[in-house]
Amino acid sequence: MKMQLVGIALALSIGTSAFAQTSPPFGTLADTAYAAEIWAYLQAHDLAGPDRIQTAPYEGTDPHGMMLETFYTKGTVGNHTGDLIVKNNYGPAGVTADEVLANPAAHLGAVTIMFRREKGYDPEDQDWFWAKYLPDGTLDKNPAGMPLAGRVAKDMDQGCIACHSGADGNDMVFTTNHLSE
Repeated sequence: MKMQLVGIALALSIGTSAFAQTSPPFGTLADTAYAAEIWAYLQAHDLAGPDRIQTAPYEGTDPHGMMLETFYTKGTVGNHTGDLIVKNNYGPAGVTADEVLANPAAHLGAVTIMFRREKGYDPEDQDWFWAKYLPDGTLDKNPAGMPLAGRVAKDMDQGCIACHSGADGNDMVFTTNHLSE
């Protein structure tokens, strides 16, 4: 009987490990639902949508856009308040700040966000939740069709986490060091 219980426990642990390894680190139904909550927050606080707050754009680079606007704030999703970074990504190549200011909707290519979730969400990556939205609020997708939300490209050579892990200050943010929680 004891051997049977050990065998069952081993089979369950192997099955759980296999599932954990095959489940994607991002783009799940839970990730897309959470990203929808963040988008609703952005719209309600004029951080996204046609009435969004605007500021002077600055020169950017791939993969975000040739001109950028970045907002640093706190956001509340559900019962959690965390650091929120919203980046408006404008293009195409050669677009100027004056052109973006004159007609931002015509040049907005995407809205990318980082939202610091509750402790333990992804401790190796400072608990950041990542998302890339198209201007209408739908999630962009990678070439394999996975929605870009959650732990985007975790443990991969390219993508949000791979790139931002090179930021100074151990906070995964290139323009600041050590955002407070």
